[in-house]
Amino acid sequence: MKIPRPADGKPVPQGVYAATITPRRERGVEVDLGAMLEVIDFVTSGGVDGVALFGSTGEFLHFAPEERSRFVALAAKRCRVPVLANVSHSTFDGAVAMAEEAAGSGVAGVMAMPPYFFRYEADSVRAFFLEFAAQVSKWTPVYLYNIPLFTNSIPIQVAEELLRSGAFAGIKDSGGDWDYLSTLIGISKTAPVRVLCGNDPLMARARQAGAAGCVSGIASAAPELICALDRAVVANDAPKVAKLEARVNELARWLACFPIPVGVREAAAARGIKTGSPAVPLSPECKLKLDQFRIWFRAWLHEVENECR
Repeated sequence: MKIPRPADGKPVPQGVYAATITPRRERGVEVDLGAMLEVIDFVTSGGVDGVALFGSTGEFLHFAPEERSRFVALAAKRCRVPVLANVSHSTFDGAVAMAEEAAGSGVAGVMAMPPYFFRYEADSVRAFFLEFAAQVSKWTPVYLYNIPLFTNSIPIQVAEELLRSGAFAGIKDSGGDWDYLSTLIGISKTAPVRVLCGNDPLMARARQAGAAGCVSGIASAAPELICALDRAVVANDAPKVAKLEARVNELARWLACFPIPVGVREAAAARGIKTGSPAVPLSPECKLKLDQFRIWFRAWLHEVENECR
């Protein structure tokens, strides 16, 4: 195990972080390390400000903790931009162990979901995060990761208490609930925490309201689009924001037709990224829809690339 470094002096998330896919080796459950490094090179060349590894878009739960830690260490050395690592695990000890490894690798911070699969009440979610921060925040910044579509939510009252405790650097919210997200942004205006929007259709609105940045699944396949939209928001270019936000919504509607993150992986594959096969077999109807999506995406991408220049 590497010796974790103190949390002080870490870069703070700002702008666009790509929530990367995780290519898998064929007929296995191991990360395709070469393809994964190509993903990182691809998104960084597309202009992102950072990368977020092994989130939901990265299908972290398919991989062993040792595999995740090994790649995080490689990525932290390779990457020209800051790296956030999701260290979520179904157990507290598993999450802490991966956070310790990630901190020792020099990441900019770690993200943690509440314990997943089994249901826990709000008080247990609070206790989990307070104990996690007590052990981990001395090594690296800790970011809450709210994604109620897949696991226990962080109730807004608990999120506010945790963010105001001084133990957390911020939160990535992927819930897609504007009222929840706007409340978080309001908290960030009176507490030294960063709010990162994890829902692509809400990204522009969140940035305009004061979110520090976004962690974008779409940026894993179309980084130039999300980066151009972010630049337009910062420049207060309303016509450009409206045009590019419409493009994001077009792609998001297609991605919603498939199990997460099948659509993002197919879009990345259409751009020459080696992604590996889906985690589970897809139905004939889903495969037919993917064929239609590939045709649409190639034509759409050609237009979008011109609009983003």
